[in-house]
Amino acid sequence: MIENTLYIEDVKFVAELDLPWNQLKNKTILLTGATGLLGTFFVDVVMYRNIYFDLGCKLLLIGRNIDKAKQRFEKYWNSGFLIFYTHDINLPLEINEQKINFVMHLASNTHPLQYANEPISTITTNIIGLKNMLDLAVDHNIERFVFASSNEIYGENRGDVELFDENYCGYINSNTLRAGYPESKRCGEALCQAYIKQYNMDIVIPRFTRSYGPTMRMNDTKAISQFIKNGIKGENIVLKSEGNQYYSYTYVSDAISGLFTILFYGKNGEAYNIADEESDIKLKDLASLIAKDVNTKVIFQLPDDIEKSGYSKATKARLNGNKLKQLGWKPKYSIQEGIVRNINIIKSISFKEYSDEA
Repeated sequence: MIENTLYIEDVKFVAELDLPWNQLKNKTILLTGATGLLGTFFVDVVMYRNIYFDLGCKLLLIGRNIDKAKQRFEKYWNSGFLIFYTHDINLPLEINEQKINFVMHLASNTHPLQYANEPISTITTNIIGLKNMLDLAVDHNIERFVFASSNEIYGENRGDVELFDENYCGYINSNTLRAGYPESKRCGEALCQAYIKQYNMDIVIPRFTRSYGPTMRMNDTKAISQFIKNGIKGENIVLKSEGNQYYSYTYVSDAISGLFTILFYGKNGEAYNIADEESDIKLKDLASLIAKDVNTKVIFQLPDDIEKSGYSKATKARLNGNKLKQLGWKPKYSIQEGIVRNINIIKSISFKEYSDEA
């Protein structure tokens, strides 16, 4: 848990939402991507319910770096509700637990430098890693499987819609290095449908937008992460394009409240956009918003070839979140509110501590 009043308020808000938490009472959740932006907040919410509401929910966390996990989850490490498995999910996995009730597959390479430098693992994590988790889920006859997908599956806007709903299918040039991430997420969703048909599994698919929050990693090369990192350090915000890209964003607490809504209420086999128009913004306006809050400037700088190869080619990727809202989800923060809150949380702790936390 990040020891910050605003962050704890965010965790408390999600943990006290009017949701059917008893569905997790004394259950076991297996979570991949546990030390990532979304996974860490998810763990904090469940552990808050364990501590203050006697939820009794055990978390089995899978990751590659036990030291990072120990540091991030030090408060819970010896609680009896958290078990960490050091494992590469691209390899088959056996868990010696009597029962696993839910699997949350959040692990994925999620930022441009990884797409460019680790293109094979970007693809295999989203397909082979997913298959290994699905096979494990079949073996344990779980209640529900959650596959974290992405706004990237929509590809480029063809100019025929303003907002992508869950049935939209844009253009992706598969013969590019950058296509590995969106194409493998698409394939992952198709794999989920195959397991629903062949093994009668119960699977739901949240599609996340560009998520941000104080649980971001310092090596995250997404534009919003770099903007915030530069701003917190008192440096100018570097914009490596004209900044006309128009995207949807989601603050981490709203992303996780959407995830829980889908976990509890989503229909088997369905995908749901976690998005709200109040958090749609052009990249140049996002840069200006952050620069204004931290009192720095926006400067323009051409990306190098490696950076370019990892960048999304989509110039407009705004998602329609009405389907999820019909399940009862309501985001708390607009992009302006979320950015200011995020910066305030990070400012309240030392930069090194932020680096270690994230």
